[in-house]
Amino acid sequence: MKSSVGYICTECGAKSAKWMGRCQVCGAWDSFEEYDLREETVPAAGQKRPRNLLVESSSPPLRLRDGADQPAKRTKTGIGEFDRVLGGGIVDGSVVLLSGEPGIGKSTLLLQIFSRAAASAKVLYVSGEESFAQLKMRADRLGVSPENLYLYTETDLQKILEAADRLQPDFIVVDSIQTMYDPSSSASPGSISQVRSCASVLVARAKNTGTAVLLVGHVNKEGGISGPKALEHIVDAVLHFEGDRTQAYRIIRAVKNRYGSTNEIGVFEMTETGLAEVENPSETLLSESTDGASGCAAVCVMEGTRPLVAEIQALVTPTVFPSARRNANGVDYNRLCLIIAVLEKRLGMKFWQNDVYINVTGGLRLDTPSADLAIALALISSMTDRPVKKKTICFGEIGLGGECRSSSFGEIRVREADRLGFGRIVLPVKNKEKLTGKPALELCGVRSIYELLTFLEKKPENE
Repeated sequence: MKSSVGYICTECGAKSAKWMGRCQVCGAWDSFEEYDLREETVPAAGQKRPRNLLVESSSPPLRLRDGADQPAKRTKTGIGEFDRVLGGGIVDGSVVLLSGEPGIGKSTLLLQIFSRAAASAKVLYVSGEESFAQLKMRADRLGVSPENLYLYTETDLQKILEAADRLQPDFIVVDSIQTMYDPSSSASPGSISQVRSCASVLVARAKNTGTAVLLVGHVNKEGGISGPKALEHIVDAVLHFEGDRTQAYRIIRAVKNRYGSTNEIGVFEMTETGLAEVENPSETLLSESTDGASGCAAVCVMEGTRPLVAEIQALVTPTVFPSARRNANGVDYNRLCLIIAVLEKRLGMKFWQNDVYINVTGGLRLDTPSADLAIALALISSMTDRPVKKKTICFGEIGLGGECRSSSFGEIRVREADRLGFGRIVLPVKNKEKLTGKPALELCGVRSIYELLTFLEKKPENE
């Protein structure tokens, strides 16, 4: 008898007739889950497909040049940081997937966003994880009670669609897609097949009616969306809600956006009354910066079109282990090891005898080579126990030969540093040569890491 069970990789969507410990396509370990092969059978002749999967209207093929210019209609939610990430607001008929770790504040953020949006639009908020009383308590804590926000606690997809047909909302929020189930599917709720089936029906609903749909997705143990390839390719935008639950700051980042840039971020701060927008994150992140301590260096990075100033802290201390430890919080671990290797080779510093800890304050993550110069300066400062000179900020990439390579958006970074009151900026020579304006702060162009030692305070003569 032929088996009706197959296996699918939750990381890349690859299918297999038998369970495998390692996916042959993406290389992920222990990522295969069972799914029912019978769910993928094509309906027999004469059998009707579900009403919600049918396209209500169609049009003949058109030549691209004959199409009329119809810009996407956007609706602003009233939360500027959220609208910035989406490119100016939520596009009508779009489907947005929001992911984040449990307890990070996804439900709080959505309730605040669509409470604002409900001032001028009708919103159906569907929760499969919380009761009506729990949602009402959260709304009371946040101080929101809009007239056009409707709460619905249900997991049956057909009942949700029937409620949407009666209400005709402008927005549908589903929290979360993993808790929904389609009665026409025999798979268990939360499985890859159910998630994909429910998401496909909601996407068809959005495209047919023009209703914007926002889905909440759980993350797996590696931090990715559960079944990412089963969802990411069918939605219009994928947003990640990041941050450390022990820290006050949260960042929302777009990793896919069909209607805007994927480089923008939104910054929020968790308060007693919910999430508050941080319109000027640079000043907020530097408000508690350490002054006069070794191992601290300020850096200016670009997050989309927004310059962001953060503080990198390094701690280099003699190790008590057979092999020295390396810990990177907020920067790429492999990038940290590369910079340490360059400093050992070019400057002769003995990091192999020391444990190295790197941290970016505020819970930020800097995945850009333009932070190399600040990381190196912080490491040298901690290694020599000499603090960086006051009011100094830097940016730039470091090559394997110890050279400092230029970074993009140099003028924007310099203007941001000047606005925040820094007196000196350390940057690659190529960036200095391209600057057209004359900022008030001192510009220090460097060609290699050998010149970084000049930006450290001198040791007292009695040492």
